[in-house]
Amino acid sequence: MGRGRVELKRIENKINRQVTFSKRRNGLLKKAYELSVLCDAEVALIIFSSRGKLYEFGNAGITKTLERYQRCCLNPQDNCGERDQTQSWYQEVSKLTAKFEALQRTQRHLLGEDLGPLSVKELQNLEKQLEGALAQARQRKVVFNC
Repeated sequence: MGRGRVELKRIENKINRQVTFSKRRNGLLKKAYELSVLCDAEVALIIFSSRGKLYEFGNAGITKTLERYQRCCLNPQDNCGERDQTQSWYQEVSKLTAKFEALQRTQRHLLGEDLGPLSVKELQNLEKQLEGALAQARQRKVVFNC
């Protein structure tokens, strides 16, 4: 035979309130753990007592789950489409990698390295860049010497 319904109202007796809080808190933490294990769900539970003490459970880490929650709230139309997010990250990484490689190549050219594969026109553009940079450096040097 089960227990009857409990009337939901604040428990006035301080000791009874604390005992009930401890038991129900432990029950909630246990249920959160069971849900995460049985259903392979990402679960986060945060509880603050009336005295401000923190109790938490997170099977994937509270911070990671909160970040995921915030991403879903910011992009509700995606419905937490992590696959789309991951794909866009890969595209972004590919773009940044290509840009990084181009900048490295340009730096090597400006240092006079790896000039063999450049065409005559590219070499002329490089020469103009270097002459412009040299003119700016000389101009700045004159300003500082005055």
